[in-house]
Amino acid sequence: MIVLFLVLGPMALGIASLLVRGERRRAARRAILVGGAAWHTLGTLATLTAWGRQVPVSWQSFLQLDPIGQVFLLIISVLFFLVAIYSLGYFQQEQETTLDDGVSHLYTPCMLFFLAAMTLTTVTPHFGVLWVAVEATTLASAPLIYYHRHPGALEAAWKYLLICSVGIALALLGLFFVAASGRAAHVDLTVPSLIHHAAALDQRWLRIGCILVLIGFGTKMGLAPLHNWLPDAHSEAPSPVSALLSGALLNCAFLGIVRFYQVADAAGLGAFMNRLLILFGLVSLLVATAFIAGQRDYKRLLAYSSVEHMGILALAVGVGAGAAGLLHAINHSLTKGLLFLVAGQILTLYRTKVIGDVTGLLRTAPRVGTLFAIGGLAIVGAPPFAPFVSEFLILQRGVAHGHYAVMAIYLLCLGIIFVVMSRALFGMLFGAANAEIAQTPALPRRMMIAPALLALGVAGLGLYLPAGLQTLVARAATFIGGGS
Repeated sequence: MIVLFLVLGPMALGIASLLVRGERRRAARRAILVGGAAWHTLGTLATLTAWGRQVPVSWQSFLQLDPIGQVFLLIISVLFFLVAIYSLGYFQQEQETTLDDGVSHLYTPCMLFFLAAMTLTTVTPHFGVLWVAVEATTLASAPLIYYHRHPGALEAAWKYLLICSVGIALALLGLFFVAASGRAAHVDLTVPSLIHHAAALDQRWLRIGCILVLIGFGTKMGLAPLHNWLPDAHSEAPSPVSALLSGALLNCAFLGIVRFYQVADAAGLGAFMNRLLILFGLVSLLVATAFIAGQRDYKRLLAYSSVEHMGILALAVGVGAGAAGLLHAINHSLTKGLLFLVAGQILTLYRTKVIGDVTGLLRTAPRVGTLFAIGGLAIVGAPPFAPFVSEFLILQRGVAHGHYAVMAIYLLCLGIIFVVMSRALFGMLFGAANAEIAQTPALPRRMMIAPALLALGVAGLGLYLPAGLQTLVARAATFIGGGS
């Protein structure tokens, strides 16, 4: 029942917050947002405790929380809670310094609907419900991208809606083929049922279904060459929303692909899916490398970095490094959440997204600069931060499974990205202090707490992985299959 409340709770609070209208009640809406986020995090931790006692969590065949779902639910819940706290300070600061307060009355309800939809993707084994949940994430998050109501935000929101809707439509078509593959065996569209009857599935229909699903959910995940919506959406959305889009939403689509991978692997199509995932992973890495090298906007730079890391996740599953891939999903979410939240701080201070216009960050705003340095070093794969560990483990598993050429391209792309992205980030960190910005009042403490905690997580997980998290990731990897 806890799982059911994790979905219905945010939805009910979102509806309630729609009734709290008016600028004078802004504080009440923010209180609902933080309260709902805290309640969701406590509920998520309760489900983890329940799983530790081997108590099944289910509601009919539509809601069942398995270890893979737990990994992604934990990421979503923790990141959303931190983003909710950050939002209190971010929008207060924005309201004090700008005349345009955006579609503020929709922020809290849309965020809570977004949380409910993302939660549903993690707790359902039913492909029909999963498809509805992924589509719901698009509808709930599009108004958040349009928050600032300027032409760039409108274009980004429409591009996001259009491209992701086309992708989701292809995924639905793929779902029909998967259903057709099990017509003779009379299976339902749940992961356990399809795996149980995998030997009876028609591989011709299933193969077509897997291709369409990979293209469809790959579009939402931001895999190249289907990633066109991602740079605009991440760049134009408010920074708290960008953090969730990159750190939580992309994982939901990745989870959908993993669910189909489980079925394909059980039906004997694991090698076929591996080749597709490796192909999409390499293309994403190559495209991200090319676009990162030419970026002048630091939020778009982080967006293309998301394309890179989604490619790494696809590659990890394709080369049989599922456990390392899951660990990298956690590490990427924490790091990218940190970077987008700090990007919001930089935007608040410098009033620009142009990389060349931001210099001397460590001297101008030492705390912001330090957090940005930690996030920047982590995202380029520098040791000893957490992404370095998971990227190394993926390399190790890929080589162990004989994917020498693939791993060589993987290393080459990571090396180039390390150099070009470090040059851009270091240019922002070092240099003379901006005296005018340095004299402005310090940012609100509520804007500093969440990035500081994320930085602590990014640094801490690179040095020590708690036993409970190791167990959770290892157990989830066994569910993926494919030699993970």
